[in-house]
Amino acid sequence: MPEFDRHWPATVEGPNIVLRPMRLRDKGEWSALRRANASWLAPWDATVPDGSGYPANFAAMVSSQNRAARNGQCLPWAITLPNDYSKRAPMVGQLTVSSIMWGAARSGSIGYWVDAGHAGQGIVPEAVAMATDHCFRVVGLHRIEINIRPENGPSLRVVEKLGFRDEGLRKNFLHIDGQWADHRTFALTSEEVPEGLLNRWAVHRTKH
Repeated sequence: MPEFDRHWPATVEGPNIVLRPMRLRDKGEWSALRRANASWLAPWDATVPDGSGYPANFAAMVSSQNRAARNGQCLPWAITLPNDYSKRAPMVGQLTVSSIMWGAARSGSIGYWVDAGHAGQGIVPEAVAMATDHCFRVVGLHRIEINIRPENGPSLRVVEKLGFRDEGLRKNFLHIDGQWADHRTFALTSEEVPEGLLNRWAVHRTKH
C-alpha cells in the first residue's frame, strides 16, 4: 500500500464547492443537518442488521473515519458551500470514498448525501467528479464505483450526467433503512476519463 497518510487530511476545491475533512467541531452543524433531513435521507441510509443505525457518537465516527483515512481505507469529506455571507463555508452534505482496495484492484466506492434544500443544484455531481478526479490523479486509484438503489431517481441521474458505466444489478447488496436492498452498480476507470471527470461535467452542463 502507498504511503497514504501523506494524502490525508486533504481538501479539494472546485468551481462551486469545497470538500474538506470532517472535524470534531462540526458536531453541532452536522447533527442539525441530519435532524432536518431525517425523513429525506431515511429511505437511502445504510443500516446494520442488528438494528443500530447511523453512528450516534459523532466524535467516535469522525475519529474512526479519519484514522481509517490515514490508513488508506477511506476518504471522509464534508461537502461545503462557500458564500459571500459567511467566513466559514456551511456544510450541505457528506461524501465518503470507502471500501478502498489496494494491491491489484486499486478501487474505491463513493457514497454521499446532501441537504434536501440543496438537492438538484448540481452540488452532488460536482462533488462526485471532484472526488473521482482526486482519487485517480492524486491518490492513485484505478476504479471508482457508486452503488444506487433502483428506486433512487435523483442519484441515477447523477451517474447518468457524469457518464458512469452501468455494471448491472446486485441483489440484496446493502442493508438500507432496515432491510436488505438491491443496488445497481455504476463505475469508471481512470482510462475512461483522461480529460478528468470534472471537465466532463463542465462540458455536460454547457450543453444542457
